[in-house]
Amino acid sequence: MNYLNITSFPELDYAGTEAMNTLCTNLSYCGPDMHTVLFTSRYEQEGKSSIAMNVMRTLAGFGKDVLLIDADLRRSTLARRYRFSYTSQEAPGLAQYLAGKCDLEDAVYQTDLPGAFILPAGRDVLNSMQLLASRGFGDMMQALKNSFDYVLVDSPPAGVIVDAVEIAKHCDGAVIVVGYNRGRAQEVGEVAANIGKTGCKVLGAVMNGVDLKSFRNRKYYYRSGRYSTYYHHYGDSDEK
Repeated sequence: MNYLNITSFPELDYAGTEAMNTLCTNLSYCGPDMHTVLFTSRYEQEGKSSIAMNVMRTLAGFGKDVLLIDADLRRSTLARRYRFSYTSQEAPGLAQYLAGKCDLEDAVYQTDLPGAFILPAGRDVLNSMQLLASRGFGDMMQALKNSFDYVLVDSPPAGVIVDAVEIAKHCDGAVIVVGYNRGRAQEVGEVAANIGKTGCKVLGAVMNGVDLKSFRNRKYYYRSGRYSTYYHHYGDSDEK
């Protein structure tokens, strides 16, 4: 197996860490058969990739073996945003594997986070649907499902291109990431309906980019009793 280092992975503040802990705990409540989870959104830049990366890190911290697949074959930004540093020179990914250019074990990378593995997108392709709709993709998902506790899939936005719906056919569940104050609730429902038609269970939605300080009940969590220390150390952080 190859290796990569994630050289730019910002730590979450206290509120973000607790949100990730809650999300991952809720995933564990979805049942013993929930192994492959799709993360998608309606539009670009709603934070689905950030949520998927942090879920990977959190679940790995819980002692699980977790694989994150970057399935945005048309316009992947994951490797660049988090500055993946590969120990091998060629560094093949999902596109090369589905095109028959490498073996699956050559495209899966153990990261510098214990228990966290990544299958990067590889090179950008124009014929992503041809690769994702191939029998090889379904066979790959089944093989990975048998090898990891969780397989997370970061897909393109489901409200923009159809790739996410094709990927959903091979996932047990899906999480829709919704940017705060972006779009309409009807559009979230349309994405959920399209995913549900594939047989993939829509587990729910995650609202991203919420400023907790804007809520009137924030004092309950951060300014009362034993939580006040965490608020002063973490809740006032400028990190996003």
